[in-house]
Amino acid sequence: MRDILQRLGIEPIMPGGHGEDWLAQPSGPALVSWNPASGEGLGSVVTCGPADYDRVAATAQATFLRWRLLPAPRRGEIVREIGQELRAAKDDLGALVSLEMGKILAEGRGEVQEMIDIADFAVGLSRQLSGPTLPSERPGHRMFEQWHPLGPVGVVTAFNFPVAVWSWNAFLAAVCGDTVVWKPSSETPLTAVAVQQICARVLDRHGWRGVFTLAIGGGGTVGQRMLEDARLPLISFTGSTAVGRGVAETVARRFGRTILELGGNNGVIVMDDADSELALRAILFGAIGTAGQRCTSTRRLFLQKGIAPRLTEALRAAYAQIRIGDPRDRATHMGPLINAQAVKDMQNGLAAACAQGGEVIWGGKPLGGNFVEPALVRSHPGMPVVKEEIFAPILHVMEFSTLEEAIAWHNDVPQGLSSAIFTNDLRSAEAFLSARGSDCGIANVNLGTSGAEIGGAFGGEKETGGGRESGSDSWKAYMRRQTCTINGSADLPLAQGIDFRIA
Repeated sequence: MRDILQRLGIEPIMPGGHGEDWLAQPSGPALVSWNPASGEGLGSVVTCGPADYDRVAATAQATFLRWRLLPAPRRGEIVREIGQELRAAKDDLGALVSLEMGKILAEGRGEVQEMIDIADFAVGLSRQLSGPTLPSERPGHRMFEQWHPLGPVGVVTAFNFPVAVWSWNAFLAAVCGDTVVWKPSSETPLTAVAVQQICARVLDRHGWRGVFTLAIGGGGTVGQRMLEDARLPLISFTGSTAVGRGVAETVARRFGRTILELGGNNGVIVMDDADSELALRAILFGAIGTAGQRCTSTRRLFLQKGIAPRLTEALRAAYAQIRIGDPRDRATHMGPLINAQAVKDMQNGLAAACAQGGEVIWGGKPLGGNFVEPALVRSHPGMPVVKEEIFAPILHVMEFSTLEEAIAWHNDVPQGLSSAIFTNDLRSAEAFLSARGSDCGIANVNLGTSGAEIGGAFGGEKETGGGRESGSDSWKAYMRRQTCTINGSADLPLAQGIDFRIA
């Protein structure tokens, strides 16, 4: 453990803010990072107070005024070098993610690979920040759109992906010409410090310290100030729908922008004609991966009546083989929940399901500490708890007759992030992807709800918040659009044919 921290440049006690340099004496309380698997303290961070946050934000604002003028391909080159540093640190950083968050080692390393992939994506993007040339109705005029850097971007991340989601925002924002102020989850401060150290090595080489800044602290101190800070024209927030609603309201009051990645209550539909082995593997990872603590975790399973008995029994048999334990053990399939409250929330959710007519058909028992058995619950779509997102490995299993019935049940929840159907029938697949099908931001055919690639825009609808991060044209959220018209003629015709002359 100590060797990993030392190689990543983390001392046992680190100050909680990083602007031009680490703050020498931050005024906030110490924050201890706990290993959710063992309960041991991994290290402590002294958090930011109000004045410390202001210093960090001022650094980001001052750096932005210079960074925005650096040509985008040169900004991309710096991000490329950060990607190279992440490649070199992949094993250590992935192990730290596993230690601090509790996901299995393969997922920890996979999260760092996601950072590397998005760095590569951002490098290519740095030469493609283009706007269209538009036909003008006025002779001798040229009209076009262009995109300019927006400003310092505030990024608030959750514990379940302590580094990858930051990179989705930060690397795209950086090539777009923005600087970034990062508030990580209080559950995972050490991984944030490690990433800041890795980035700082590259930025220092080029004289650009201050492009990425870090402010560790509580929601009432750092988080609320970010939301109210007019220096940050954009806030990207990942977290619960309840908190996200407050984020949207606060930022909107100052006419700021938000990218919201909120709750997910993701469903999988399995048709009678599906490849049951393929479906089983996808459902298992979707429901159990990261101990059910992904926003894309599979929480609802709709089985057509013909396949339901066989696939339900296959799931019960597979759940019985899940190895639960130390996430650093390569034989482990599922590590712990993040903390004791998460264990309590899971037990409350199972109790509610049983009270509402559901039946636990496998698992669900606490195993001591933050470890739990994943749970299979035979449910029906009218149960209120089925419409909630419980951030734990609970899978509600329901049977249906027709695809139309399954889609109606699937869409009858407030959330709208990720969805999937398993079928070998083209018409069923197309119906699921059509306007009358899934109402989610992500819709998959013959693959699960979890494990999105960085090339596609990531995000969801309804109470998931409507935000989009990572791939496609999500870069536009980090820039401001400008419509330009140049008159190259000696005349001054007005649009819409208006004739305005003074005799």
